[in-house]
Amino acid sequence: MYQNNITLIGFIGSDAEVRTNGDRSLTVLSLATKSSYKKEGKYIEHTDWHRCVVFGKLGEFAAKLQKGAHILVEGEYRSRKFTSTKTDTEQTVWEVRVNKILKLDRAAKEAAEDSEDAPEEEAA
Repeated sequence: MYQNNITLIGFIGSDAEVRTNGDRSLTVLSLATKSSYKKEGKYIEHTDWHRCVVFGKLGEFAAKLQKGAHILVEGEYRSRKFTSTKTDTEQTVWEVRVNKILKLDRAAKEAAEDSEDAPEEEAA
């Protein structure tokens, strides 16, 4: 049995990018994940950037995501080779082909912001 499944939780680094390839459209997300470790009494942080590709109806949802959104993605970790037009050499790209997105932004935070914008009621 084989399994290729990856789950990432992080923040979107830039607004979603929608691309069209012939009759097919896809959405590309740049997702940042962070880890840290302790070295000589100090915490060292490390950020990894992941290229996430989303197709179909899920891609339409992903196209609405903006920089800073906190999300969970699940999918398949894949490599793809292409010839670079700039250097004329073969390049390998690792990406996540997303099949699930869960938006983790807190509803309470959004509700608090909405209530700040609402006019205050006067007590009678």
